[in-house]
Amino acid sequence: MAARKSGSAPTLDGVDLTRKIPTVEDYQKRLAELQLRLLILQQRYVAEGRRAVVVFEGWDAAGKGGAIRRLNERLDPRHLDAWSIAAPTPEEQGRHYLYRFWTRLPARGDIAIFDRSWYGRVLVERVEGFARKSEWKRAYAEINAFEEMLADDGVVLLKLFVHISAEEQLARFAERLKKPHKRWKLTLEDVRNREKRAEYEAAIAEMFAKTHTKHAPWRVVSGEYKLNGRIEVLEAVAEALGKDVPATPPPMDPAVEAELRRRLGLGED
Repeated sequence: MAARKSGSAPTLDGVDLTRKIPTVEDYQKRLAELQLRLLILQQRYVAEGRRAVVVFEGWDAAGKGGAIRRLNERLDPRHLDAWSIAAPTPEEQGRHYLYRFWTRLPARGDIAIFDRSWYGRVLVERVEGFARKSEWKRAYAEINAFEEMLADDGVVLLKLFVHISAEEQLARFAERLKKPHKRWKLTLEDVRNREKRAEYEAAIAEMFAKTHTKHAPWRVVSGEYKLNGRIEVLEAVAEALGKDVPATPPPMDPAVEAELRRRLGLGED
């Protein structure tokens, strides 16, 4: 199945890491506006039985977790799943690598968020040697086919990569070491990945080039300033969810409303 391409793929070099929110007050105002818009869009998705998948990739300590928390903060948890993807279990290792993602896809009316995803096959598994070259090479076509099937089945698919500089990542690692409530989040694997940044940059570039498609485009978020990264994430999700859906509460059937008013003795507004 040939992927439907979507113009030029993004690049890490093309991201303006100087983008930032002017003030904390501006951030708080914009955050509240976006969270309300996302809640209304989610209500539309529930009422109309729509589905969406939001994929997060990015550098360690880039702010994915913080952005996901703000994204989920006001949404209805009954129609939202957030999956944190770690190494596959022994059972999952005995199956095709896409199996564990198939089982986590959203039901009608639901949104699924993946913190890390099937792109591990062409990123960490490629760089760390967990997958053979023949396996990660063919994964581009497998992933494109997988995503195209989702899109053809009506799933809205948004892929976000949260980008920060090597210098900012080092500063965040250092900050984590200083603070007991953050220290546990830093692992030797994070440091090892940082030491192979050039290899990861090459893998990311090829990933963008081969999997940026019309039905599942990549969007790179500037996360150098945390507040900016969170707002860019919420803006991207609101834009994707609202592409064919008005950001207004789902309407009630006039006949149903009239009958409800009659039975409740409320009359007309």
